[in-house]
Amino acid sequence: MTDTAPPVTSLHGKTALVTGGSRGIGKAACIMLAQAGAFVGINYRGSPETAAETLQAITRTGGSACLVPFDVSDPDDVEKGVTDLIAETKKIDILVNNAGITRDGLVGRMKEADWSEVLGVNLTGAFHLCRAVSKGMIRNRRGRIINISSTAGEAGNPGQANYSAAKAGLIGLTKSLARELAPRNILVNAVSPGIVEGGMSDRLTKDQLEAICAHVPLGRMGRPEDVASAVLFLCSDMADYITGQVIRVNGGLYM
Repeated sequence: MTDTAPPVTSLHGKTALVTGGSRGIGKAACIMLAQAGAFVGINYRGSPETAAETLQAITRTGGSACLVPFDVSDPDDVEKGVTDLIAETKKIDILVNNAGITRDGLVGRMKEADWSEVLGVNLTGAFHLCRAVSKGMIRNRRGRIINISSTAGEAGNPGQANYSAAKAGLIGLTKSLARELAPRNILVNAVSPGIVEGGMSDRLTKDQLEAICAHVPLGRMGRPEDVASAVLFLCSDMADYITGQVIRVNGGLYM
């Protein structure tokens, strides 16, 4: 490496699409990828104000980004959103499937709609994005796909059968796509967070959070930036020989 070579974490010249980029892990990933030099497409569905805050946080520090509103569970909407972003940036090098929702409840009382909606956004939505974005990556013979799974998908959570099933499905999707796309130099990995500040943890009570943290060897919740750092690593040249893996960012909650 010469003295003039860019840092191995540099993403200059790359375009990244991050779903669910308006808050929490998605927002942190958008900001961190932009800081590394990527142009970031910030996807959101129903929160334009918070998505605009993510955009402002990026542009304030000299980064480049745009808003890409679409519903990941709608295949036609996904195709249009991806097509529009490619029309602006010419290509998508990085896809981060982060969009997710919860509809918690015990299986015996879970409504069909709650099951279908969670699977539709968290798992089928990622499939829609992978199908749409991988076409260009295959032509370019290069790309990175990072799916945000969860400890719930590895260990299970009572009252979250739908969410856990979807996040477990993302791991299976990751491994299958990693094998399928490796010949075209497209790396596919998953990041599996534990309990993280903001986002879905906001729905938990203080007592619930303290009870969970008592089981975390590091003794605290994760920060969105902790997860975003793993995403950045997997997008960087440092991860050129890593595919089909699940990177756990959970403070030791699940080993």
